[in-house]
Amino acid sequence: MPFTLPSRTPSGPRRRSLLAGAATAAAGSALLVGCSDSDSASGTTGGSSSAAARARARAARDSEELARRYEAVLAAHPALDARLSPLLAEVVRHAEAFGGGKRAKPSANASVSASPTPSPSASPSPEVPATEKGARGELAAAERALADRRTKALADVPGELARLLASVAAAGAAHAFLLTEDKK
Repeated sequence: MPFTLPSRTPSGPRRRSLLAGAATAAAGSALLVGCSDSDSASGTTGGSSSAAARARARAARDSEELARRYEAVLAAHPALDARLSPLLAEVVRHAEAFGGGKRAKPSANASVSASPTPSPSASPSPEVPATEKGARGELAAAERALADRRTKALADVPGELARLLASVAAAGAAHAFLLTEDKK
């Protein structure tokens, strides 16, 4: 009598069906998460929207303060203009992305102090080290500290603001690296 293998008909769903179902479920979850993130970012819940507004305002102030540091260094060390101006322009764009820094040009700090809020903080200019390398090092330390603070704040803010904070924190870390890199 010949030996025949029994036919194996799967009793449950096939592997491809399970994988396709898992992918569909994951996509559905992502859509639900996307909806909840946009709802909380748009201010549906009162507590999270005010916390997000405070975080956004703080991030704008932090970027504006960092821009003032860059400007002070550029005023003290004009030879660093080619190296620092692109970074300063980025910091100004970061402030604008958070809703602050409505300045026409990064170097126009003195002529813009007509508004009531910037004049008290703009009057005491940050102290700048005497050497270019020291000034760059101080800017790098400020960029790193701000990037770290923004990274820690990610868990406390809604989705879109968290993505913006993460992006700006990454840019700040890159700025810190570029500032400490020795060229010449």
